[in-house]
Amino acid sequence: MTKTTIINHPLVQHKLTLLRQVETTTAQFRQLLKEIGMLLAYEVTRDLPIKYQQIQTPMTLMEAPMLAAEKKMVIVSIMRAGQGLLDGILELIPTARVGHIGLYRDPSTLVAVEYYFKVPHDIDQRDVLIVDPMLATGNSAVAAVDRIKEFNPESIRFLCLLAAPEGIQHFHENHPEVSLYTAAIDEKLDEHGYIIPGLGDAGDRLYGTK
Repeated sequence: MTKTTIINHPLVQHKLTLLRQVETTTAQFRQLLKEIGMLLAYEVTRDLPIKYQQIQTPMTLMEAPMLAAEKKMVIVSIMRAGQGLLDGILELIPTARVGHIGLYRDPSTLVAVEYYFKVPHDIDQRDVLIVDPMLATGNSAVAAVDRIKEFNPESIRFLCLLAAPEGIQHFHENHPEVSLYTAAIDEKLDEHGYIIPGLGDAGDRLYGTK
């Protein structure tokens, strides 16, 4: 798990606990996921390059740090639940381009099936952050990275809220060079491929569906 980073900031862990609770409402879940998206993005992007440029403060001129303009990002959301994290990340990085991958898990085989795909035309010139709240079996994450690799972007990272050990292993076996970020590694998967203790179906809880 050398390419796995656990983001254990106290605010992230507190909000994650609130998300896990069965009595958390859809509105609360949506807001919490957005807030966690912002916090996770803060950690994932801490190594972005900066450059210095001269600015005028009310007092004097100074050389001040700015994000390097040539460092362009694409946030790729795995639909549906990835949208909850995406909204928070865009609050922090509003200039990022956005892509979407629609994947659903076949209930009998647990294989990821693609039904939608659209990314920016210049993704090959950008760093890509793929987001999905849950890394369970890892099949969707692996499929998403497979597709993005077809465009040869500058770099790829994967961000999730919860991960199962089985999913992490599967992900790194297929994409050992891709960094994985998560707020927690839970105990295991159940017989249906759901994370235990987990938080249920993130998409259903985000949108109030079943």
